[in-house]
Amino acid sequence: MTTELDRLRDQALADIDDASSLAALDEKRVALLGKKGVITAQLKQLGALAPDQRKAEGARINAVKTEIAEAIAQRKQTLEALALERRLEEESVDVTLPGRGRRPGAAHPITQTRERIERLFVHNGFEVVHGPEIEDDYHNFEALNVPPDHPARAMQDTFYVDGARLLLRTHTSPVQIRTMESRQPPIRVIAPGRVYRCDSDRTHSPMFHQVEALYVAERVSFAELRAELQSFLEAFFDTELKLRFRPSYFPFTEPSAEVDIDGRSLGTGSGWMEVLGCGMVHPRVLEAAGIDGERYTGYAIGMGVERLAMLRHGVTDLRQFYENDLRFLSQFV
Repeated sequence: MTTELDRLRDQALADIDDASSLAALDEKRVALLGKKGVITAQLKQLGALAPDQRKAEGARINAVKTEIAEAIAQRKQTLEALALERRLEEESVDVTLPGRGRRPGAAHPITQTRERIERLFVHNGFEVVHGPEIEDDYHNFEALNVPPDHPARAMQDTFYVDGARLLLRTHTSPVQIRTMESRQPPIRVIAPGRVYRCDSDRTHSPMFHQVEALYVAERVSFAELRAELQSFLEAFFDTELKLRFRPSYFPFTEPSAEVDIDGRSLGTGSGWMEVLGCGMVHPRVLEAAGIDGERYTGYAIGMGVERLAMLRHGVTDLRQFYENDLRFLSQFV
């Protein structure tokens, strides 16, 4: 039995030394010391020996078992060190290679456009004001001369959130009403923010951004409105522009106009292009806000931020701004 044990030990040590991977070494461990391993089998044979032989042979088998376990532990340590060395070699970084660099982040082009609009109006003496995006029907429609049966409501494609009482605002004009309710003229403010309408195509989005301007004081005229828009649009597009005012209709202004610019001034060669709407504040709107329409007049301007961004940057599809394609957005850094 001793001769067999010596042979098993020599063979086991040789196999352990030959193991070239941790997986192969673990297979050897199971084959030698596992429940069905050869050394375990040797221990099971002790029951067939005489009591005086059993003690001596058991001690020799346990000594061999300990020797094999130590050899396995030592080989495992060696293989782990080799594996780590190979991994470090494979994952090493060539510090002589040029760095990838970090590109600076930037505001979204719509945010850039909104901030540009705000800066230009603030430079001309306007104050930036804000209001709730979930609005009530009164401030969104009725106070703006749009009663429940008014056909203009069909143009809004409104998202209602609480029956017919609360809704996602369809424009930032309610901010103008809330401002006039809380202060007396002179009032010179702009109201930027998100607005919502049930509409989606290459030039429309269910959520988009508006900036509306309001100026109310004594003897405000349409001529002042035209001069304000000429100054703003030329500063926004960084060029001299030809403007055209076309008569239009908005319930909250009278008279009302759509403003076009000559696309040839922007180098597009596309002729007249609509940019925004405007008009003199309707007396009923002033009355609803508690302002004396006999003493005060005012003008209002409404523009889509996305529309101006598209014209300024030559973008033809509004949806590109919201597809999160960094190849597109990185052009505006």
